[in-house]
Amino acid sequence: MNHIVTVQDAVTAFADFMEPTPAELAAIDAEMPVILADVELLDAHILTLDRTPSEVDVRRIRRARRRALAARVALVNRQAGRSDGAA
Repeated sequence: MNHIVTVQDAVTAFADFMEPTPAELAAIDAEMPVILADVELLDAHILTLDRTPSEVDVRRIRRARRRALAARVALVNRQAGRSDGAA
């Protein structure tokens, strides 16, 4: 008789009782400024999909791009500072 225990692992891997760990929640929280800045950039791009971007649209996209880049730089700097202190 063949047992299907390996199938059970695959089925229960995504069960409702599986919650994110505190470390995963902390990682999401740390990346939230980057996520929000990327959403803002996408919103700025979506506004111009069906028309020619005006000067205001171009400034909005440029500003959102700078915010997204600044959020990424801040995240990398925080991670670098944390890894230097742990070493």
